[in-house]
Amino acid sequence: MPLTERDVLAALSTVQDPELHRDLVSAGMIKDLRVSDGRVELTVELTTPACPLKGQIEKDVLRTLEKLPGPPLLEVHWTAQVRRAGPANQPSQDLVPSVKNVVLVGAGKGGVGKSTVAVNVAVALARCGASVGLLDADFYGPSIPIMTGLNERPRSADGKRLETLEAFGLKVMSIGFLVDPDQALVWRGPMLHGALIQLLRDVNWGELDYLVLDLPPGTGDIPLTLAQQVRAAGVVLVSTPQDVALSDVLKAKIMFDKVHIPVLGLVENMSGFICPHCSKETAIFDMGGGEKAASRMEIPFLGRIPLDLEVRQGGDAGKPIVASRPSSVQAQIFEDVARRIAGQVSARSATTKLPIFKTGS
Repeated sequence: MPLTERDVLAALSTVQDPELHRDLVSAGMIKDLRVSDGRVELTVELTTPACPLKGQIEKDVLRTLEKLPGPPLLEVHWTAQVRRAGPANQPSQDLVPSVKNVVLVGAGKGGVGKSTVAVNVAVALARCGASVGLLDADFYGPSIPIMTGLNERPRSADGKRLETLEAFGLKVMSIGFLVDPDQALVWRGPMLHGALIQLLRDVNWGELDYLVLDLPPGTGDIPLTLAQQVRAAGVVLVSTPQDVALSDVLKAKIMFDKVHIPVLGLVENMSGFICPHCSKETAIFDMGGGEKAASRMEIPFLGRIPLDLEVRQGGDAGKPIVASRPSSVQAQIFEDVARRIAGQVSARSATTKLPIFKTGS
């Protein structure tokens, strides 16, 4: 019997996406399938261009198809389409309907490198091929202008909405672009609420796969506003390894649970320092505490980012290390973290009902 599309789909229905825990066929990832004269051509559509397990999926697909009778001549193409994660929180309105996934980056306390993680993760997602925005919502300490090297004033093309600034493939917006950098913001909760709403609703973000939102530290007004107004895909928590920081990140996790924003995982920042002269590793802020805390909180551990001079220098110079030295070990660590975050967002999209490839065979 000649090979049919039905045969190919039956074989691919045994291949699992490890992040989605669903087979490729029922997950709607098989596109443009054609079978003719012993030749099989198809496209596998990943749920993110930053898929952390693409290599494993590719190997499983090829191994499965090569077992078909023949074996067939294969032509497998790869593409990606980021899916919208269904929110656990149900906001009263969606302020950024053109954004598929709002990814929050938060911390229980300041000084843990939250903004450094946010900007490098955003750049890493963009380098993978996703359309990405970066919003600085840390109104009392906006650091994204410095870290991206941007110091312009945003303009408005229509007099109604601000246009984003652009750097390293990102669409960027910050309260720091709109106020004097030497001015202290002495704002109460209602003013913070209004400013955040404007930076979301009144900015022309365009079509984005991910909007990375750098939160202020702690559990105050901004996270509560987001829970009420923004359809969040989830929050990434950042902590250093020592006990005082981990105690605060636990409180942040409890707060996000209460407002029904899922925690995508924990990043352990400033985890160990390797001396550039003697190569000896020193646990300045301890090491491994973040991974243990993630295990206790039953959330994914997204990775360890070492304390590194070049990461700090790149942030101060407005050149994130993922952009300035993409082949460096430090940049690769950030890219791995970004891929794991994208994988967690994709896993949350797995409940979305999608059309399955149908065949008339």
